Amino acid sequence: MSTVLARGAATMLAMLAVATAAPAQADSAEPLYNLVDAAAQRLQTADQVAANKWLTGGPITDPARVKVVLDSVSKDAESRGVTTNYVTTAFTNQINATEAIEYARFAGWKFDPASAPNAAPDLSASRSVIDGLNHQIVEQMAVQWPLLNSPGCGAALGAAKNVVAGDRQFDDLYRTALDAATRSYCPAG
Repeated sequence: MSTVLARGAATMLAMLAVATAAPAQADSAEPLYNLVDAAAQRLQTADQVAANKWLTGGPITDPARVKVVLDSVSKDAESRGVTTNYVTTAFTNQINATEAIEYARFAGWKFDPASAPNAAPDLSASRSVIDGLNHQIVEQMAVQWPLLNSPGCGAALGAAKNVVAGDRQFDDLYRTALDAATRSYCPAG
């Protein structure tokens, strides 16, 4: 039985790696591509996290984990010259969008129990991927800080979201989540 569980966990970890792998067009001409793509990859962890929570009976919302994430990204942002209010708002949106995907998955599994997962990676594996992506997002915010605070941000963000969503073959749920996750990226308008 433990061999079966080990194989299932290895398979789920491999699926997590594939889901968050960089797309073929990582060298996009869109200046906000890397930022938006990191946010998209972070959203893609929602399926594995939801599967784990479904199987373990864990809650979708986890205020203690949210606090850890927001404290960590705020500290990272401070060291890079990005305002903590900006980062806190952006990551709150990111977390809310991720939780929305998890709720959608739970709803689908309740409607069709046969489609529910029977294996999932350990939550710590997903959180390790998420923590790395959080760092990438803050790093890209720092790199793109002048553009994010310029009148051209909205057009650049829209273009990057379109390319990333296409590259990652996002469905309507993921496109909506990407819009929600990035909604505060352009504070100037």
